[in-house]
Amino acid sequence: MVKKVIATEAALDLIEFLKNKYGPVFFHQSGGCCDNSAANCYLPGELTIGAGDVFLGDIGGCPFYIGKSQYDYWKHTQLIIDVIDGTGGTFSLEGPEGKAFHTRSRVFTEEECAELGKEVEQEIGVTK
Repeated sequence: MVKKVIATEAALDLIEFLKNKYGPVFFHQSGGCCDNSAANCYLPGELTIGAGDVFLGDIGGCPFYIGKSQYDYWKHTQLIIDVIDGTGGTFSLEGPEGKAFHTRSRVFTEEECAELGKEVEQEIGVTK
């Protein structure tokens, strides 16, 4: 199964640290504005997830979402969540730790795109 989002070991370590410090967390790939385009980590209730958001999968046992309009630009790529040194985003939980989640990507292969196409068809109930 093709994963739409994965995390590096460094990101998984930071996620585990944040979960131990704060409890359950989730991610949303920001579409820009104040924090540029970044994977932001939130506590439940800090950001409302709605119909305009797409669930990409879990990283470190935490749900990861992206805005629909942003997803339309990134859907041909696998998001790879990594960690860099820095203050992080204004709203993301890792900022005070001197770290920032950083999104990298790679383009899906033709085979992966075909598999993802079938998955999307199943999600929306298309039959052929």
